[in-house]
Amino acid sequence: MNEQVAANPLGTERVGKLMIRYAIPSIISIVVNSLYNMVDQVFIGQGVGYLGNAATNIILPLTSILLALGMMIGDGTASYMSLNLGKGCNEDAAQGVGNAVALTVGISVFLLVLFELFLEPLCHLFGATEGNLPYALEYGSIIVLGFPFAMIDGAFGSIIRADGRPKVSMVGLLIGCITNIILDPIFIFVCHWGVKGAAWATIIGQILNAVYFVACMLRFKTIEIKKRHMIPTWSVIKRILTLGTSSFISQAASVFVIAVMNNSLVKYGAMSKYGADIPLAALGITMKVSQLITGIALGIATGIQPIFRF
Repeated sequence: MNEQVAANPLGTERVGKLMIRYAIPSIISIVVNSLYNMVDQVFIGQGVGYLGNAATNIILPLTSILLALGMMIGDGTASYMSLNLGKGCNEDAAQGVGNAVALTVGISVFLLVLFELFLEPLCHLFGATEGNLPYALEYGSIIVLGFPFAMIDGAFGSIIRADGRPKVSMVGLLIGCITNIILDPIFIFVCHWGVKGAAWATIIGQILNAVYFVACMLRFKTIEIKKRHMIPTWSVIKRILTLGTSSFISQAASVFVIAVMNNSLVKYGAMSKYGADIPLAALGITMKVSQLITGIALGIATGIQPIFRF
């Protein structure tokens, strides 16, 4: 067996120990990220008001689309990588990771341009009202600028876990979340930037997370990435996307659900004494709380996937 593969803990350690080692960092990172989302809504609610909360819920489907594609690439590549490492095919594993890097950069830049050009129609599609549209455009135009970094964060974390470094993946997510939590009150309350402040805090956290992940991708434990591996190969890309389809579908389904719920709240909320914007804001806050509850189960499932794949 290749020496690098033999060094991979997925092929040497006991399954029970591996499950603990991989699941706990994954749970921590997802729960902390959920807590950040809750705290973010508190800061926006206190510093901007319910229209700011509603605006973030309008932009949520856009970020969910990006996350769905990032998860498809990341989980698909992690599966492809683990399957090949399990067979001792390190060169194939490296090619899969190199293709994933090229795919991540290409798709994220394309979405950045597309969503910036059609941001206002998309906001209307996802339930924007006359009251929250200016906030949604202000928040969304900045958030979209961070798409390349956000997609790196979403895709590379799974790949790094498949390399046998679950704690490293956790640290990257924590860097982004903690940075965001620190900068949110500074930008919103001290600088008085409103929803722009919340958006910039998010992007800066994503950039730091992405820089950390890129640095980690340059020092793989189980494979060696070379320039030739980053040349897109259709057979490899097809296999990656096929393996990641389930992750994409599960995440992309939330985009449809949010769009339907937002538009329903706008239509029927306007008939109530609260109007359309308050129900939109309430839905956004409730969804952030629910992420904390489901984060534990999702952390376990995400953490043990590299073990099953190998």
